Amino acid sequence: MVAAQATNTPDRTVPTPSPRWVRPAGGAPTPAELPVTLGEIERARETLRGIAERSPLQHSRALSRAVGTDVHLKCENLQRAGSFKVRGAYVRMAQLSEEERGRGVVAASAGNHAQGVALAAAKLGIRARIFMPHGVALPKLQATRDHGAEVVLHGSTVDESLAEAQRWATETDAVFIPPFDDPAVIAGQGTVGLEILDVLPDVDTVIMGIGGGGLIAGTAVALKEAARRRGRTVRVIGVQAATAAAFPGSLEEGRVQVLESVSTIADGIAVGRPGALPLRIAAELVDAVVTVTDDEIAAALVHLLERSKLVVEPAGAVGVAALLAGRTADLGFELGTTAVILSGGNIDPMLMLKSIQAGLSAAGRYMTVRIPLRDRPGELATISRIIADTDANVVRVDHTRVGPELSMGGVHITIDMETRGAEHSAQVLEALRAAGYSPAPLP
Repeated sequence: MVAAQATNTPDRTVPTPSPRWVRPAGGAPTPAELPVTLGEIERARETLRGIAERSPLQHSRALSRAVGTDVHLKCENLQRAGSFKVRGAYVRMAQLSEEERGRGVVAASAGNHAQGVALAAAKLGIRARIFMPHGVALPKLQATRDHGAEVVLHGSTVDESLAEAQRWATETDAVFIPPFDDPAVIAGQGTVGLEILDVLPDVDTVIMGIGGGGLIAGTAVALKEAARRRGRTVRVIGVQAATAAAFPGSLEEGRVQVLESVSTIADGIAVGRPGALPLRIAAELVDAVVTVTDDEIAAALVHLLERSKLVVEPAGAVGVAALLAGRTADLGFELGTTAVILSGGNIDPMLMLKSIQAGLSAAGRYMTVRIPLRDRPGELATISRIIADTDANVVRVDHTRVGPELSMGGVHITIDMETRGAEHSAQVLEALRAAGYSPAPLP
């Protein structure tokens, strides 16, 4: 038994997320004591036959070269309803009695769980009511409705939607379908791990994002127990957004800890309270949890789009972000043959545009500069020529003649440009300075 054990001790609020957690030495898994077993996951796989897609496991030459080890991508972004969530939702709902099915189901989500529940309900012929917060991305809202669920917008956060969904369940006797803190849901998500082992039986490390913890809990049970039967060991690494990382502190303290706030582009894992069951399993089986920034997530999205031709949502890209940012390099063990779970692909087009720009900027391939100059003919042409001579590409130009920082006859020109990387950006800035200008890079 490891030092960090989940207990029933009341929640503690943690003002600042911990940067990472690495399993202390010692503590063999004790599967008989876990709330989900390998047998349950294997039965869940049978339940999902003909329902969940067997998503591809693609080798990534680009990532393998970048991190110096063999890397494969488990493409749950190509799953039905756009994420792994349909697995757990369907397994949980398939266990309902006829009487329970007749009462209907209710859930709350800002996206992936909503679509998973809606699709599962449609397949099982169950009436579904989904509460979603106001301001939810329109594509996710419409996709949930397209699967046949009744969608009710309530509150401004998922927590408010969740409270209303639970109130509705109590009032109407509908069956509440939790997003992660449920044995059947965890077992369904764990089928992802079995599929990885089917295709890549010699996998050494599996990396995935963590929100509430259902995916990593189920996958860890499947990987660890199935590998143990074969006399092997598989390491499991979780990744959270740095500003939504409740798991490292919870694992360190051995109890569920609640973040004061979460804010990240990775809305699919923006969860401030870990599930109690997932935390208990993670304390037994997960080897490490690391964190990544939003800029690193955006850079991973661009990498996957450019190099693997895969559209992945921010929450699904955090594992790749951890590899590219070097977060897995000093955990005390070699990765070996690695699989990264791309957990979802439901990204709002507007967020994709912003993420691509942020990712290019983080990689030094998109630069915005503000240049003060005198308002006289020919200045813009001169600056444009200098930028063109350095082989950068101007995307947008903004001319400002009025402002508190401008003197009479002064102008600020703001230029967005594409470059080949950080070194090329520095060359562009140096060329402008050599011509007598004072470019100021903007964030």
